[in-house]
Amino acid sequence: MAIGIDVPTPPEPDNPEDYDYEKCPFHGQLSVRGQTREGTVVSTDMEKTVIVEREYDVFVPKYDRYMKRRSRIPAHVPGVLDSLEVGDEVTIAETRPLSKTKSHVVVENLSGDR
Repeated sequence: MAIGIDVPTPPEPDNPEDYDYEKCPFHGQLSVRGQTREGTVVSTDMEKTVIVEREYDVFVPKYDRYMKRRSRIPAHVPGVLDSLEVGDEVTIAETRPLSKTKSHVVVENLSGDR
């Protein structure tokens, strides 16, 4: 629980000289604040970024029913969690803006350690 939420801390990076400590919540200075969300990785095409999709239900009062919605959130992948693949269940946490579109970071792989 080193970052303020109950997730396991991954081991230290193999090559500390090349590691990006600025954008790592575990071994660097990146603070985690706000909401944590769970979702499924649907894209790993970019370097150090994954797209996490989460589905949720929204109540529609007119029809007295629920409809499904989904949101796709770009999230930064720290170097110690690089082994993510499409279909993995992950936990992401809100941080400061890391780029134009990224303001979340992956903090846990729920699909098991690889």
